[in-house]
Amino acid sequence: MNQRILISGASIAGPTLAFWLARYGFAPTVVERAPRLREGGNGVDVRGQAVDVVERMGIMSRIRAAAADVIGMSFVDADNRSVARIDMRAIQGRAASTEVEIMRGDLAAILHETTKDDVEYIFDDSIRTLDQDDDGVTVTFAHAPTRRFDLVVGADGTHSTVRDLAFGPESRFLRHLGYYFASANADPGLGERRWVTLYNRPGRAAGIYRSGNHAAAKVNFLFRSRPLRYDHRNVEQQKRLLREAFADLSWHVPDLLAGALTDPDFYFDALSQVRMTSWSSGRVTLAGDAAHCASPAAGAGATLSLIGAYRLAGELASAGGDHRIAFRRYEHGHRRMVQRSQSNLFIGMIAPKSRAGIWARNTMARLPLLGAMAGVERRLQPRLLPLPHYGPAAGSQSS
Repeated sequence: MNQRILISGASIAGPTLAFWLARYGFAPTVVERAPRLREGGNGVDVRGQAVDVVERMGIMSRIRAAAADVIGMSFVDADNRSVARIDMRAIQGRAASTEVEIMRGDLAAILHETTKDDVEYIFDDSIRTLDQDDDGVTVTFAHAPTRRFDLVVGADGTHSTVRDLAFGPESRFLRHLGYYFASANADPGLGERRWVTLYNRPGRAAGIYRSGNHAAAKVNFLFRSRPLRYDHRNVEQQKRLLREAFADLSWHVPDLLAGALTDPDFYFDALSQVRMTSWSSGRVTLAGDAAHCASPAAGAGATLSLIGAYRLAGELASAGGDHRIAFRRYEHGHRRMVQRSQSNLFIGMIAPKSRAGIWARNTMARLPLLGAMAGVERRLQPRLLPLPHYGPAAGSQSS
């Protein structure tokens, strides 16, 4: 039942879902708007139950080998003098030995390499229309011929095309968090190796992310703002907004800004969350950020995508392909983790609103109190049920 499954999006949730669907005997097809695999992106976390997922996929050793190896965050003044540091290893405690931070592009490449021989990939194309009936979904594409699928999954990010087509405009589901961010490649000579170096002015932050295992570096900008009117696909318009927000800052900002505005990997978006009462509509469902983006400030996007994709494929297998049963169970099992992640935001620490807030953040970062608070917070979090095994294919992959 429901063997032919179309997945929109080839980043993290899409290929992970395709991996498990193929293992369970389904026939997944992944369509990706970009002409090739997207190589950009910042560091993402693989933690908690996501570690179990990638171990069962047999790719944990490759992920560890490609880890970003960043120690923590260093806050600097306009003269590049460090005023405070946060050692993330101390805050993570024992979890640091299992959790991994990896560049988003590296994780996507590993997932694609692992699935490309068993999954049909269509690049440089996108879904144009979806027409559901009792027996399946007729899908038209921007370039490829019209095809029929049994189910469609939108794993195509915060600005999901599948969500727009099946559920309505994104304005119904996106919750603006009061900030905008941008990222691009940066001169590694401007940052300290294995650290995120962050410079602040009230309501604004510019940081250099320099991995220990990569020659290049990333720059991240974050600024506070009410909702802005712009086209999220108009890059020149986005660059103008960023230039206006950071034109008067010192430190390395002029050089970082100049480099970012000429970088082909430039990325800009609002910090937003996706809040939906249901992730499914008939034969269409959503996964990853398309369903439940917690925002980059939560640091949970990759983890939630890996776990959610694993659960969705497993529930479809357990239900014999019956999407009505599987979609309901998938959402019931995954929503509690999503809700917890959407409540854990650290925007105030990264970009305090005032000079007093910056001073308070720096003072707290110099004290052991921060690590103690993080440890207490971890212990107070509700315990989640163990990640389930689904069928003989999943059981044979566990280790």
